[in-house]
Amino acid sequence: MGTQKVKTKERELEASSVGTAATPLVAPEDRAQSTAPDAQQFTELFTRAAPRVLRVLRRFGVRESDLDDLCQEVFVVVYRSLAQFRGDSSIDTWIYGIAARKAMAHRRRKHVRDEVTLEPEQVPEVGAEQSRGLEQRDAQATLSALLDRLDDGKRQVFVLYELEQLGMKEVAAAMDLPLHTAYSRLHAARKQLTAHARRLRNLGAEA
Repeated sequence: MGTQKVKTKERELEASSVGTAATPLVAPEDRAQSTAPDAQQFTELFTRAAPRVLRVLRRFGVRESDLDDLCQEVFVVVYRSLAQFRGDSSIDTWIYGIAARKAMAHRRRKHVRDEVTLEPEQVPEVGAEQSRGLEQRDAQATLSALLDRLDDGKRQVFVLYELEQLGMKEVAAAMDLPLHTAYSRLHAARKQLTAHARRLRNLGAEA
């Protein structure tokens, strides 16, 4: 995936929006009309931030088969809105916020919501020395299963704070939440995840 694909995606989104009504979950920056950013600036930003956006979209619950397309949509918004970025937060926090809104909108679409959320990951060929890698994959699968128990609001706050290691003020800024609401969601997510993890351990002990 590269910047040329982002520009192609932008043209596709513009074409698909002609003659259609605005959908409820479109963020304001999706409709922004601004001067195109400097090509080199955008390329450098994309190269640095794209792996992080893919990772956080995955942690937000976006299916593997949809990751590349949704990542491109995130950077279409970044491309259109970069000239309007005011610097109220770091640019990384701003991009996290765009990714969060895109992920939430994507997961609320009917064709995604009606599908099974948990899908098996592709398992590569494994040699004798890769057992540690398998254990890490098992841990990641368990974490994904636990995160799938949370609603999107709690999940995104938990992911940004606990896994992406943002400060709580950055999380609140990315999610456009009052600080106390972000803390409340984090507390609720931790409580819910602890209860689910305990239930899984009990089931494992009984097996």
